[in-house]
Amino acid sequence: MRNKNRHKPTSLFDMQFITSSISTTLVLLLLGLVVFFVLAAHNLSVYVRENISFSVLISDDMKEVDILKLQKKLNKEAFVKESEYISKKQALKEQTEAMGTDPEEFLGYNPFTASLEIKLHSDYANSDSIAKIEKIIKKNSNIQDVLYRKELIDAVNENIRNISLVLLALAVVLTFISFALINNTIKLAIYSKRFLIHTMKLVGASWGFIRRPFLRKNVWSGVFAAVIADTILMGAAYWAVTYERELIQVITPEVMLIVCGSVLVFGIVITWLCAYISINKYLRMKANTLYYI
Repeated sequence: MRNKNRHKPTSLFDMQFITSSISTTLVLLLLGLVVFFVLAAHNLSVYVRENISFSVLISDDMKEVDILKLQKKLNKEAFVKESEYISKKQALKEQTEAMGTDPEEFLGYNPFTASLEIKLHSDYANSDSIAKIEKIIKKNSNIQDVLYRKELIDAVNENIRNISLVLLALAVVLTFISFALINNTIKLAIYSKRFLIHTMKLVGASWGFIRRPFLRKNVWSGVFAAVIADTILMGAAYWAVTYERELIQVITPEVMLIVCGSVLVFGIVITWLCAYISINKYLRMKANTLYYI
């Protein structure tokens, strides 16, 4: 009976493994959220920029056929994401619904002009690019004016720039904090085995042989924690998109794939690195030092 107990194999999923995995999961969740917010913020900035439109007012002398030809020509330009033709009648109808009264009734004519509403690709959604685009469009003599809100575009780009810098700084800080938390968790787990490490050294085991089971166990802990963290993040993303369908423009499958991949890589690399550093620390120590730490 005594021999059976002595040779009983140690389970990988012991209490120390589970505790370490739970702690690592919480930290990886934090890291995953940081990666998610950085990527989602980029997608959100693209979405916002590409939904800023400007109006090209067209002269009454231009026939509808020519306007549609102009629209088709503009759609081929690299800066145009999409465009919409709004006729004089459609403009009158929209304004009548907005104001609650028909301007044509008391003016005796339709005061609105036909226009093209143009949305740009995000790279061109800034004041400098729009000013150049305006010059290109105004080369056509039938274009009355190009209207856009410069202050709004500048404010949007400035806010996006500031938010990106804040998120980048936050990502760097939280990465260091996460590394420190996982390092402490692993260090405490290996601390309890410091005398076992020293005993293995005394019987002539090489450093590589001593390190191997510790590294393997901690890497598996990182993988296990990463899978749990990824499951939680994917579940939260699915719930958010189901609750608000428009979020699919921001929370794309590509974003979630990168987030899940990043969490898995973080889980493996950080746990391996922290375990390697901690084990080497105890491998270098002498026997009498182990009692005073």
